[in-house]
Amino acid sequence: MSPGTRSQKPVTLLLDSHKARKSAVWKTMTPTLLLYCLVLLLPTESCKTLCQATSKSKEKVSARLHGVCDGICMDNAHCSQSCPLGTEGNMEYACRTKKWHKITDTCRTLNAFNIFEEESYSVQPFGGDVNVNEYARKSETIADKLMQKCPMDLSCVIKNIQQSPRIPGNIAVIVQLLHNISTVLMTNVDEAKMQSYSTIANHVLNSQSISNWTFIPDRNSSCVLLHSVNSFARKLFVNKHLLDISDTFIHTMGTIITGDNTGKNFTFSMRVNDISNEVIGSVLLSNDELWKVPSPSQVISIAFPTLGAILEASLLENVAVNGLVLSVILPKELKRVSLIFEKIIKSEERKTRCVGWHSLESRWEQQACKMIQENSQQAVCQCWPNKLFTSFSILMAPHTLENPILMYITYIGLGISICSLIICLSIEALVWGQVTKTEISYLRHLCIANIAVTLLLADVWFIVASFLSGPVLHHNGCVAATFFVHFFYLSVFFWMLAKALLILYGILIVFHTLPKSVLVASLFSVGYGCPLVIAVITVAVTEPGNGYIRIEACWLNWDMTKALLAFVVPALAIVVVNLITVTLVIIKTQRAAIGISMFQEVRAIVRISKNIAILTPMLGLTWGFGIATILDGSSLVFHIIFSLLNAFQGFFILVFGTILDPKIREALKGRVASVRWISRISEDLASEFSCHPTKGPS
Repeated sequence: MSPGTRSQKPVTLLLDSHKARKSAVWKTMTPTLLLYCLVLLLPTESCKTLCQATSKSKEKVSARLHGVCDGICMDNAHCSQSCPLGTEGNMEYACRTKKWHKITDTCRTLNAFNIFEEESYSVQPFGGDVNVNEYARKSETIADKLMQKCPMDLSCVIKNIQQSPRIPGNIAVIVQLLHNISTVLMTNVDEAKMQSYSTIANHVLNSQSISNWTFIPDRNSSCVLLHSVNSFARKLFVNKHLLDISDTFIHTMGTIITGDNTGKNFTFSMRVNDISNEVIGSVLLSNDELWKVPSPSQVISIAFPTLGAILEASLLENVAVNGLVLSVILPKELKRVSLIFEKIIKSEERKTRCVGWHSLESRWEQQACKMIQENSQQAVCQCWPNKLFTSFSILMAPHTLENPILMYITYIGLGISICSLIICLSIEALVWGQVTKTEISYLRHLCIANIAVTLLLADVWFIVASFLSGPVLHHNGCVAATFFVHFFYLSVFFWMLAKALLILYGILIVFHTLPKSVLVASLFSVGYGCPLVIAVITVAVTEPGNGYIRIEACWLNWDMTKALLAFVVPALAIVVVNLITVTLVIIKTQRAAIGISMFQEVRAIVRISKNIAILTPMLGLTWGFGIATILDGSSLVFHIIFSLLNAFQGFFILVFGTILDPKIREALKGRVASVRWISRISEDLASEFSCHPTKGPS
């Protein structure tokens, strides 16, 4: 049954009673009963929303009047519980990890009439001017009644709102009220109305209410609040040089711009909670921008110290706002504004990005701002306000595991790896003619050489990207470095895949062979073609929205666009394929060892171990440890093992792919022997020449 149906049924009963026993009712009905009837006849939009949410939850789950979900807790089970005595609504719970967890809460004490002060809604006795049929014909919101009772300053609800508990249902009612006021009141917003509006908003912006925003069924309530405040402030008329309306958790400032202005700035200093120090935020309008504005014009700015945390709590997003949220309402001619944010958490290790709140998509966007300067104390941003972006702040990068041991392992390992790869390629070049005489050996060494080349270039670009990462990212250079790091590391994996496919080709396809040119073309298509397609698509899709790189480093973004998946998914898929290949090699080696002597069995085990040792770095199986490092709370040991295995991958390729190859060692011995033979002949010729010098003419 919908809320409208519930409200119409008492109306019908009331009108029937009015016809049957008209005189008796008019004599005996008390003002209190009339008030109850009017409550049923005047539902608010917020009450409708809450009733709908409650009715839907009742259809899905069984209502329980006592205890927190009596009975056995089974995963994904749901139940609802009625609110405590004196409140309306219900609480819904879900079973997770064998425990009941509250997921929504619509408990409220505020409704359409007790929100007003007593003298504002005192009911006249029957016989006065109250007409029941008039109320039966229309449905009014709290905002409509507010416009009737105290249209001058909107103050007739402040007292009861301030005395109400900040429980989820009350927060939802107040947010809906603020939204309705900003919608109903189109013009004539003066300082008195703005003061009352701010006082109402301040009640739900209190730091003590942040946790309760999580349980409001409508996850967009915090977005509605921000939009409503900005919309209401946009209608504010500033009639003096400086307007200053200050509350604990919302602070509004406005001024008039005239032709003689040399620059304007608003500075806010507010506490995030009861125990923290004040945090400063500033709005700076340069003279270069102000001269574009017709005179007179007005500028308004609003600061919120807790709204960032409320947005995070209600939207359940893994972002951390690390400063005030500053809204700026400017003339359309002003295209640029500078904002200074003092950091709530003072840190240089956790990087910061400047962002704007996208009012349609309800999320923080980096494209609205750019970082000008940053240190451990504050960040300076340049932002471009428009219809979509009115509110701005700074986001703090998620905590990452930083340890000097990992840094030393990475850079020392990369240095050794680069040197090893150069030696590996030099050896391959020296013995290429001797070790590539057969088709299979040619293809094998072609894969090894390209793995070494791509890994060498990937390591070099990784070092370049690390130098470009800093407090202020060199955006274009960082995008280029990230693209090449992404492309070359993907190429490493795809050449490893090509080598694995070559091994499978040799194991499974014995009696049918393809032409050498076809195999070479296929290997290059897999090794370079696939990575190029993935890398180009990734940058083309994510970079236009500034979602390609991270804020703290030149690497693929995760928080905004999940661009990192363009590396993780193909890399892990290739690791799985290569692991299957190694398993098939081990099985084939074991089958060959069946029915042999103990001595030969030991040799077979050694051969299997050698195959695993050679194939593991050559096929990139060490990257499998990366799965353990991406899990929350993973041990530092896994990070150290992962860094060791992959930072030294070039060294492992040199040892297991080149030096331990008997054919390469034999070819090197031949090269060394030939060099010695040539050196010995040269020495003999030199000594012969010194013993028998040529005589000149006498």
